[in-house]
Amino acid sequence: MTTRKNYWTIKRSDGKWVVKREGSNRASSIHVKQESAWKEARRLARGSGSEAFLKGRDGKIRAQNSYGSDPCSPKG
Repeated sequence: MTTRKNYWTIKRSDGKWVVKREGSNRASSIHVKQESAWKEARRLARGSGSEAFLKGRDGKIRAQNSYGSDPCSPKG
């Protein structure tokens, strides 16, 4: 089991997009555009060897990127 914290990209009620580290109360960064927030979340996750999640307006996960050692990596 890993202790690395994942990064989430979420839209706030004011229309801005935030990148938050899992378990954190404060945002790691705030962005006007989803594209820049998602890019930053992937950069942070890559640096820490964790995962980046993009949460859509409906609350469902739209995209996910894994970095580092993935215990469920595909064969082949």
